[in-house]
Amino acid sequence: MDFTTLTIELLKALAHVVGNYGFAIIVLTIIVRLAMWPLNVSQQRSMRTMQNLQPKIKALQDRYKNNPQVMQQKLMEFYKEHKFNPMGGCLPLLIQLPIFILLYSALMSPMFIQIAGDTSFGFLSRLDTTLRATAGRSYDGQFGVSANDTFTLGKVAKVYLPNEVLENVKVKNPARAIEIQGGFKPGESVDFKIDLDHLDLKFAQLNEIEKAEIAVTDMNNKEVENITFTKEGSVLAASVPTIVAERSFHWDVFLLIALFAITMFASQKIMMATQKTKNSDPAQEAIQKSMGTFMPIMIIGTFIIIPIPAGVLLYLVTSNVIQILQTVIVNKQIDTEMSNTSNIASDSDIAGAKKIEPKE
Repeated sequence: MDFTTLTIELLKALAHVVGNYGFAIIVLTIIVRLAMWPLNVSQQRSMRTMQNLQPKIKALQDRYKNNPQVMQQKLMEFYKEHKFNPMGGCLPLLIQLPIFILLYSALMSPMFIQIAGDTSFGFLSRLDTTLRATAGRSYDGQFGVSANDTFTLGKVAKVYLPNEVLENVKVKNPARAIEIQGGFKPGESVDFKIDLDHLDLKFAQLNEIEKAEIAVTDMNNKEVENITFTKEGSVLAASVPTIVAERSFHWDVFLLIALFAITMFASQKIMMATQKTKNSDPAQEAIQKSMGTFMPIMIIGTFIIIPIPAGVLLYLVTSNVIQILQTVIVNKQIDTEMSNTSNIASDSDIAGAKKIEPKE
């Protein structure tokens, strides 16, 4: 079982419990964020430690600026002395990237589109739809297509032999197994063919195939049709009618992108507010402020250009909300700890001062 299938199976199990795939994505996000909570807390503590050590680090850099080799050595000694890893804050980001890719792959896969792609959630009409996509009705016997659409097969086929029917026959390399004969034009029938070698069967069984039922997905609009292929020589062939489908703009996905922008901007603001201290470098503050403003804009622009499914955006928005809550909670804990440490130090200083107070 590959990771995409594993992710979908996990979503199926969660959906069975909570009753909806949209809620399943939210629950999965919460599970992931809770599992990563210790790492994210470590990241925030690392950032706060970096804040407190920044003046001393800058002093070392200024002192040895003419000798980079010695400067690096002194910095490493300084980090070791204070038990600080400057790369410690990067680990949570590195872990989250594969999770994002897995969820993106799962929600864009034909398997998810078949079982839950048309699931609605709140104001979202479909969890698999992107900002700009052609609309197509699945399982109506025809494809709604636009020029240059591409197709892929499902992972399994139902194969008919003279004396038996084989369920769940594995399709090898589904994305490349299906071919279009002679191209196609929207509004005209599209002719598909599949080489028999793409079916995971014995040689004797391949010769006996009469027909096969396989789900075919239009990768541009996520429409799925169950197609019956008949054997023609060494291939399976089918002709499917098509209609012209115009690309449309999905305002529900745009609203989700806007929510992502708002939550990301809020998260950046809170992070910058907690990092601001009297010892902060003005130049560094200006850079962070610029990044906090332009980074969300760049990511939003990317999401408008690259087709991100609504379900993945739902994951990102939920993740941002949890990030905001975590930042507030953890920073309050750190502030309390620092305040208690400061009070203990002050009491100790007062006691020490009393001991050395001169007698009159």
